Amino acid sequence: MSVDQVIRPDVLAMSTYPVPDATGFLKLDAMENPYGLPQALRTELGRRLADVALNRYPAPRPQALLEKLSRAMEVPAGMKLLLGNGSDEIINMIAMATARPGAAVIAPMPGFVMYEMSSRFAGIEFVGVPLRPDFSLDMPAMLNAIAAHPGAVVYLAYPNNPTGNLFADDDIETLVRAADRGLVVIDEAYQPFAGKTWMPRLPEFPNLLVMRTVSKLGLAGIRLGYVAGGAHWLDQLDKVRPPYNVNVLTQACAEFMLDHLDVLDAQAAELRAQRERLAAAVAALPGVHVFPSDANFLLVRVPDADKTHAGLLAHKVLIKNVGKMHVLLANCLRLTVGTPTENTAMVQALAASL
Repeated sequence: MSVDQVIRPDVLAMSTYPVPDATGFLKLDAMENPYGLPQALRTELGRRLADVALNRYPAPRPQALLEKLSRAMEVPAGMKLLLGNGSDEIINMIAMATARPGAAVIAPMPGFVMYEMSSRFAGIEFVGVPLRPDFSLDMPAMLNAIAAHPGAVVYLAYPNNPTGNLFADDDIETLVRAADRGLVVIDEAYQPFAGKTWMPRLPEFPNLLVMRTVSKLGLAGIRLGYVAGGAHWLDQLDKVRPPYNVNVLTQACAEFMLDHLDVLDAQAAELRAQRERLAAAVAALPGVHVFPSDANFLLVRVPDADKTHAGLLAHKVLIKNVGKMHVLLANCLRLTVGTPTENTAMVQALAASL
């Protein structure tokens, strides 16, 4: 037996997606909501989950959940929803459904790594278009890429990860109109912290989808993503969706929490306030530059990212060193916004590690 003769060469050359062991660390590396549910909600949710029929397959298209989610997220009339095991699975579905000869995926860089990874897995050309030094879209370069790859899938993260900024709406509209022979996916994973959305504008553009996840809202553990758009797109993506891809516990938990969105919305509001306090505290440290953020994390530039990251690890604080992801991110770290206590500990560790 030879693994080299069976596994694709490009897969052999890849590394697995890095997820560090967070045991014993203050975990501020994955943009998670640090707040748990109130005890009363935990008890009620436990009773709800206890009644789930674990011996039965989940509904492949859970109508009650889809309708409740559509109302809660104000999906425009006439638009459909498709669920995924996190938005990662939806990205993979889009890649699988669009992997035609000559297909391409276009995305600004630096950006969410799964756009490129899913493209490579599907054998699709990935075209990464560098952002400008201020992390805004390089519009001539984006338009040139779209013109050179008609029919491409274009991803626009809104806000962008790992930079944290919102791209200008006028620029996005220009790109959506320019990509009228392809598909544009606006990824709103951090919408609870940005307060802005393209969801109401879906009916204006037949080549537009809006993708979200409940992970950043405070439900990362249940792995639920969704994409909204016209039936002409979602009916096709549904064909490559794995059967029973959203399990019964996830479905039941999501339905329950949609009746208690006020709790999650209040937590998001607290994190937005903490983001501003954290940004001010970090910006006051010598030699640190904090970039504007509309997400639940901060991108900061330090004199030596590797040294500072190592120092934070020594202080048992886990953040993300993105300094080698892209030339525009040289000496940058990504800090998740935590609770006030967590943020204070992170700032102190950061100050000691510079």
